[in-house]
Amino acid sequence: MRDSRKGKRVLIYSHDSFGLGHLRRCREIAHTLADAHKSLSVLILSGSPIIGSFDFRARVDFVRVPGVIKLRNGDYTSLALHIDVDQTMAMRASIMEHTAEVFDPDLFIVDKEPLGLRGEAEGTLKLLRERGTPCVLGLRDVMDEPGLLAPEWERKQVVPALQRYFDDIWVYGLPQICDPLEGIDLPDSVRKRMTYTGYLKRSLPKVKPHVALEKIADPFLLVTVGGGGDGEAIIDWVLRAYEADPKLPYPALLVLGPFMNSEAQGDFQARAAQLENVEAVTFETHLESLMDRAVGVVCMGGYNTFCEVLSFDKRALVIPRTEPRMEQHIRASRAQDLGLVRMLRDDGHRDAQLMATALRNLPQQRRPSEVVVPGLLDGPENVVRLSHYWLKHGSSRLTVADTLNKGRL
Repeated sequence: MRDSRKGKRVLIYSHDSFGLGHLRRCREIAHTLADAHKSLSVLILSGSPIIGSFDFRARVDFVRVPGVIKLRNGDYTSLALHIDVDQTMAMRASIMEHTAEVFDPDLFIVDKEPLGLRGEAEGTLKLLRERGTPCVLGLRDVMDEPGLLAPEWERKQVVPALQRYFDDIWVYGLPQICDPLEGIDLPDSVRKRMTYTGYLKRSLPKVKPHVALEKIADPFLLVTVGGGGDGEAIIDWVLRAYEADPKLPYPALLVLGPFMNSEAQGDFQARAAQLENVEAVTFETHLESLMDRAVGVVCMGGYNTFCEVLSFDKRALVIPRTEPRMEQHIRASRAQDLGLVRMLRDDGHRDAQLMATALRNLPQQRRPSEVVVPGLLDGPENVVRLSHYWLKHGSSRLTVADTLNKGRL
């Protein structure tokens, strides 16, 4: 049946229990692949509650599974449905497997979690392995501290899953920043499947969207905290700086994020309304357009924002979170060592003058392009090259059916 189809198909899975990072990375990869292969269709499996707020290009679509959210104690609960989380997970796994069965992809890309949220992707992986579909694990540049990641992967039995299901591992970064699997006891056969692609370069759409500002004008400092669920401290710190020093040379645009607590959003918007040179918005799907216009960026150390800082060559002040993972701190500190960004640690006191000084100095920093890092933004072209190989050649290993057929010969 695949031979009679008009074009190839790629299925991308992202568990998306909270935040924007996984969704935005998968969307970028989907658009890159669709642009490179003119007859390719890409379908994203996602649990993001706001995936429908984003634009998708031709031949890219999504299937949303019921959402879940991680509690502070580490357990999960259903995001919107008043049903047991085990039932929610069973529904998600069933939808994923049935979608894969009908869509019948020529390539399956799993984002970050090899077996999915609480193992929900394993049934789909088994199905596609039996069909001979190449399965790829895509990893961001930094996962977590080795001392924390290793026991987590041991508990989840990830390494055997890498051996059993995956043909390739793509690391969307460079070893100069981090080896995301440092400290993991990987067999040579798995380690040899790892390819560092470089970071996923972002670009503006051909029809450049214009995001209108109501209060301030260009040039401005963009302050973004991703989804916003854990970005309140940074927004508060920047507001303190403008409240203490109203004569800061550039105005600030605060993007609070759709997952920020509504009470905190209201408080920040009220404080911003009292300042002539600060504007606050809740959410902007065309964040790339705002970053392109900004004279500098204040941000957390998330993967997607880091890619955008590099792509649009922006001077950046990075204030990474350190809970529940050290991922952002590791990325920011190593990027600072290379001279790509400047990092500021949140000591909990959030001194207004310290931030005001950092904001004054931000436009005088070096741009990322002034540092030569070979292959830094080669991610898109390498992802296209790697996907082309698997779409053309299929899985490198025998399927169950192949093994059985060989046994009959």
